Amino acid sequence: MKISAVENVKMRYAEYKKLDSRDKKTFWKEGLINNALYILLFVAIIYTYMQNKRFLTTNSIINILSLSAANIPIACGIAGCIVLTGTDLSAGRVVGLTACISASLLQAVDYGNKMFPSLPVMPIPVVILLVILVGGIVGFVNGFFVAKFSLHPFIVTLATQLIVYGVLLIYIMLNGNNGQPLSGLDQSFKDFVTGSYVSFKGVPIPNYVWYAIVIIIFMWFVWNKTTFGKNMFAVGSSPEAANVSGVNVMKTTILVHTLAGCMYGITGFIESARIGSNTAATGLNYECDAIAACVIGGVSFVGGTGKISGIVLGVVLLRIIFVALNFLSINQNYQYIIKGLIILVACSIDMRKYLVRK
Repeated sequence: MKISAVENVKMRYAEYKKLDSRDKKTFWKEGLINNALYILLFVAIIYTYMQNKRFLTTNSIINILSLSAANIPIACGIAGCIVLTGTDLSAGRVVGLTACISASLLQAVDYGNKMFPSLPVMPIPVVILLVILVGGIVGFVNGFFVAKFSLHPFIVTLATQLIVYGVLLIYIMLNGNNGQPLSGLDQSFKDFVTGSYVSFKGVPIPNYVWYAIVIIIFMWFVWNKTTFGKNMFAVGSSPEAANVSGVNVMKTTILVHTLAGCMYGITGFIESARIGSNTAATGLNYECDAIAACVIGGVSFVGGTGKISGIVLGVVLLRIIFVALNFLSINQNYQYIIKGLIILVACSIDMRKYLVRK
């Protein structure tokens, strides 16, 4: 039987009151360590606002939400791989490939450098299904080799990352394109993704924010209300125990990676219109941000732990930090260092929680 958040807080407070002074000190110490990243993020937000008042304006907040929405699908996809104690290094390259496919099929008919001059603007639903299929195939290959041959996901996805990148380089050379940026997108495509039907205080909210909300609801349902979701957490906690319980470990592993690939395809479709000019560099290192967001949001590398709400929170918090760094005029080179430190600290805190429980 599930209890409400309020009841949970009351129970924890009652337990806290029963502790002696020494245990209370330990309680606060553990709480501070386990939530150190959130505390630092909060301090960073306050500091950034004090340095630049524009940081918390309506324009800035909508910008942060929009940037977060663009990263929601890939984060939700890669989170499933992490729940299985794995990862996916191919995610960013799949985003790049599907973004370029989307752009090439949805260029305006009258664009001078159209990659396929004789091809009309493809229907948007057809392109969406195509990129989901492409991403799903890559995900299926990842899951198959992980499950069938017991290969570590790091090795498998490193291999497919290189393969997908090679395919991407070949694709953008087709039909005399010679690697030129794929731009000149049809207006209907841009309106569908980056257009806006709703504004807040005069600031337009891009349509892809609503698409991200739909994906969040869908993934929450899959993770929490389906047998597949239960099997995923069971396999992530202990493949051997899951197998004994009747869970098809191989099928579950393949499905998790396939679903992840589909999410990458959706990310690529959104990024194609959001960026507007797609090259072989599109999607580069996207998996790093997604992994960092998942770890910050509580998806544990020890397996079997994670919530969609936590992933969303992680994506938003990470995006707040990156936007804050820009407002503080921090050099782009230093931003990579900070990003790496965030991942390192988050993983260290996660592992510490695991060792304490163990």
